Amino acid sequence: MNVSQAFKMAVKSILANKMRSLLTMLGIIIGVAAVIALVGVGQGTTKSVTDQVESLGTNLLTVNITGRGSQTTIDYKEAEEMTDKPDIEFAAPVNQSNGSGKNGSESVSVSVVGTTADYLDVKEYGLSAGRFVSQIDLDYYQKIAILGATTATDLFGTGNAVGQSFLLNGVRYKVVGVLAAKGSSLSGSNDEVIVIPITTSERLFKSKGVKTINVQVASADKMDAVTKDLEASLTKKFRGDTNSYRVFNQQDLLDSFSSISDTLSIALGGVAAISLLVGGIGIMNIMLVSVTERTREIGIRKAIGAKKKDILIQFLIEAVALSGLGGLLGVGIGLGTAQILSKTMSMTVVVSIPVIGLAFGFSVFIGVVFGLFPANKASGLRPIEALRFE
Repeated sequence: MNVSQAFKMAVKSILANKMRSLLTMLGIIIGVAAVIALVGVGQGTTKSVTDQVESLGTNLLTVNITGRGSQTTIDYKEAEEMTDKPDIEFAAPVNQSNGSGKNGSESVSVSVVGTTADYLDVKEYGLSAGRFVSQIDLDYYQKIAILGATTATDLFGTGNAVGQSFLLNGVRYKVVGVLAAKGSSLSGSNDEVIVIPITTSERLFKSKGVKTINVQVASADKMDAVTKDLEASLTKKFRGDTNSYRVFNQQDLLDSFSSISDTLSIALGGVAAISLLVGGIGIMNIMLVSVTERTREIGIRKAIGAKKKDILIQFLIEAVALSGLGGLLGVGIGLGTAQILSKTMSMTVVVSIPVIGLAFGFSVFIGVVFGLFPANKASGLRPIEALRFE
């Protein structure tokens, strides 16, 4: 008996017990679908976060000042001097607080960023109207503001906000610019913000100095040198106390998250793979039942000349056909589930061909492994004993 005949007989046997075959395949179907959907969600989350981090640029450094004793900040001019280096393209000290903006009956509660002119370039913002903070604004403590796209709409509707005034924590400020819409990032919405000169921010919030410095290095290969230079300056500033600051590399965040997400994807895939093992046990169980039910058939076939290899191949093909068909159905359901999750829950789901191939291949492998024992048992039956079986 050739393989094609064995395959036809296997299909006939499966179709003869449709409900039982479907229930047998259920574990494989759920397992494959879960592997594709869960790993897709894991990889999609990884891609989403990675894209957000990379959009900020991997040549971005963030200096966080924690300070020591009564000194928990540094002067913004000290920060500028510290970052006035040839390898640093842009540097923006930041004094950030929560504030309340009000225009007539409209009011918003947003993050108020006190900073310098370089902030626009470091954060890669664009201007949709007006201008940004300039040096003269810093020198003369100008009460001017640049609004995020959403904040401008909330306070002034669809009209032109530039040139108009509003109250920020009860103090009147003039709008000189509106930022172009940028969307959200890991730190939240980039469009719900008010930017003012850092000198004005210190007066408004009575918060002297800066806790954060955003630094954009001229090129990625200069990152280590700039980091060491900044750390040396900060160590000197805080008299050797290295716990008073932290120089944070954007690439470090990317590497850490990639490592975590890879582990998470493997864990999700492993949990889903357990369903495949359970499905394999179900296939072995039903094939053992099938061998018992068809003992007399096996005896007749052996009596008329079927070899042990022929019986082994037939039952093995039946097991593989069950797992393979279950795998195909699982792939379809997994892809459908991924699309549903992507559309209904606004999730980024990445479905990769290698994962689909691995899930389907593993389902077939499960069929081979768990089908061997029943197939071997069937092929090992002695014709006389099988014919006498009632």
